[in-house]
Amino acid sequence: MTKILGIDPGLTRCGIGVIELSKGRKVSLVDVRVLVSPKDEPLDARIGSIGKELDLLIKKHRPDVVAIERVFSQQNLSSVMGTAQISGVAIFLANKYSIPLAMHTPTEVKAAVTGSGRAGKAQVGQMVAQLLGLKEVPKPADAADALAIAICQGFRGANTSESYTKAQLKWIEATKSASFKSKR
Repeated sequence: MTKILGIDPGLTRCGIGVIELSKGRKVSLVDVRVLVSPKDEPLDARIGSIGKELDLLIKKHRPDVVAIERVFSQQNLSSVMGTAQISGVAIFLANKYSIPLAMHTPTEVKAAVTGSGRAGKAQVGQMVAQLLGLKEVPKPADAADALAIAICQGFRGANTSESYTKAQLKWIEATKSASFKSKR
């Protein structure tokens, strides 16, 4: 089984979704939440708050891979900056704990989850709920998006347990265990 942490980066709302991928591309929900930072706080406090929470979640769940939605150009520069800043925090933490990192575009995520890169948010949310066997779509949308990113990595990514030999898996686990112990 492979544990995947999906992140929909954002400074005001950062979606976090953790899934497990088993053989046959079966996915199951481990955790989903949205980390928030108040707009009226200083930038360093907002980034620090999300970073600390993300660090705790990585320590708690010990994912095999971290998948992040790739920052894409929007007309709202402040929104792009917040997304890029939180992406940087997530990339730093993946590196800190020696966790493989993958980045996926919104089109890749939509295509992996729904079969169409042009799917709308509602369609993506419905498929996330269906794939994970949930009674309803996770809310807010940032939560469903984070799960979609994790599912995309599971379906498309090369950093899953099924792509490694038994020896490679043992080495990865030993490295990860040593990394978590030495960096606490």
